[in-house]
Amino acid sequence: MKRKINVSLLIHLVFLLVFFCKQSTAQPISPKPKLLVGIVVDQMRADYIDRYWSKWTAGGFKRLVNEGYLCSNTHYNYVPTYTGPGHASIFTGTTPAVHGIVSNTWYSRADKRFVYCAEDRNEKTIGSPSKAGMMSPRNLQSTTLADELRMASQMHSKSIGIALKDRGAILPAGHTANAAYWFDDLTGAWVSSSYYMPELPKWLQEFNKDSTALKYLKEDWKTLLPINQYSESIADDNSYETLFKGETKPVFPHKIADLAKTNGNFAILRTTPYGNTLTRELAIEAIRKEDLGKDDVTDFLSISFSSTDYVGHAYGPLSVEVEDTYLRLDRDLEILLNTLDKEVGKGEYLLFLTADHGAMLNPSYLMANKISAGVENDSLMCDSLKKYCLKQYGDSLVITYNSQQVYLNHQALADRDLSLSDVKASISEYMLTMKGVARVLDTQTLQPSEAGSLVNCVYKGLYLARSGDLAVVYNPGWVEFAKTGTTHGSGYDYDTHVPLLFFGAGIPHGDTSERVEIVDIAPTVANRLGISTPNGTSGKVIRALSK
Repeated sequence: MKRKINVSLLIHLVFLLVFFCKQSTAQPISPKPKLLVGIVVDQMRADYIDRYWSKWTAGGFKRLVNEGYLCSNTHYNYVPTYTGPGHASIFTGTTPAVHGIVSNTWYSRADKRFVYCAEDRNEKTIGSPSKAGMMSPRNLQSTTLADELRMASQMHSKSIGIALKDRGAILPAGHTANAAYWFDDLTGAWVSSSYYMPELPKWLQEFNKDSTALKYLKEDWKTLLPINQYSESIADDNSYETLFKGETKPVFPHKIADLAKTNGNFAILRTTPYGNTLTRELAIEAIRKEDLGKDDVTDFLSISFSSTDYVGHAYGPLSVEVEDTYLRLDRDLEILLNTLDKEVGKGEYLLFLTADHGAMLNPSYLMANKISAGVENDSLMCDSLKKYCLKQYGDSLVITYNSQQVYLNHQALADRDLSLSDVKASISEYMLTMKGVARVLDTQTLQPSEAGSLVNCVYKGLYLARSGDLAVVYNPGWVEFAKTGTTHGSGYDYDTHVPLLFFGAGIPHGDTSERVEIVDIAPTVANRLGISTPNGTSGKVIRALSK
């Protein structure tokens, strides 16, 4: 006698069998890293990785490349490429069009004054009698990775930002940070803001008392290696470099002790490799004293090495000074990585390293080598525009020219019954007659275009409440205020192309030459941590690093 088959029971048994098979073969979920470390090297060009490769130690940049994952084609996708917007974009995963940090400073029509990206007049300095701590992240319009990490852990994660520059410490750590610390030129100490705390923690007070800043103020800056080994740089004595006040030639050794008094005392350390070493020393002290990465809740530490930017601005990318600064930074990174291995554990921390922008070769050097280049002066540009408008309309009409943008006086236009669009068209036509100007774009009518194009970079850099009326695009090789040394800010590769390295917990060894944009860092890290992306994120997860 045939038995009837219970089809429903059979389907149920098959489903359970498949489920348990999948469970048994599924890869275990990797534990979350105990510490997230975000490192920004201020003004680091992507080509420096290869340029100085033969001189790197095994434990610094080489270790990050040889054991980590290198994204060799990483770019900023907006302009201007400055420090404030760069740090904000790395950690928010979006551009100034969303996070609002359009430049280091911008003109506020409401306040009728320039606003600094991290300023906060309602806060006071903690740790010094100076005004260096009147800062906060309130101008930042979106959350950061650190904010999302803190909220995902019900605020149990610790979040700390460290940099010589206040903006380099404040913007990465975000709104909910436990602390941000930066260097005070008046006292040579590390300070903070009342936004974060009523007083410095005891460990930092003690650290400031024992600070090595005074020690470095008494040391000459000599090359780490014999100077004839700096074959990646041009001659030490050249006309493209800036002098410290009191120097007659921009050559080694730089006698810091003799020069300090006429160069801002402790401020001079910013334009030496010692500023980076001071930063590394504080970062290690914070790791130890704050017990970062000591439990199962992921903590956050951002470190911005700012001296590379100061040295770069003064001497330019081809200088012995820049090369020496990077060779010393490489040693600082080795010490930092070894400390993380010891204090947190190998494979227990997730680290990424990138830069907030690159830099152009000195325009005078380019011209000496028959390459088209030049220097534009903001003040002269603004004066020229005002004179043109005064002649054409009987009123200067221009409030300011700042960060490659023209701010017009809307009230003056209304009083004279002038059409804003007509005036902008007239000014644009006039500016196109100026040397070095390639394009002038109307910010109010600008539309997105091909990804990666200069026009699209301008579009993504606009936050209209803070941006000007016209945006200027210079020709390649043209910069503002860089007769010696260098500067940055454009949408060309020399400013947008930066290194990007991922290292540590769960990161595979490898590399990619596929285009990656700076806004992809935050969503990639959020994906690996299993947390929400920052609330303004416009980037995407890097495919090879997705969890």
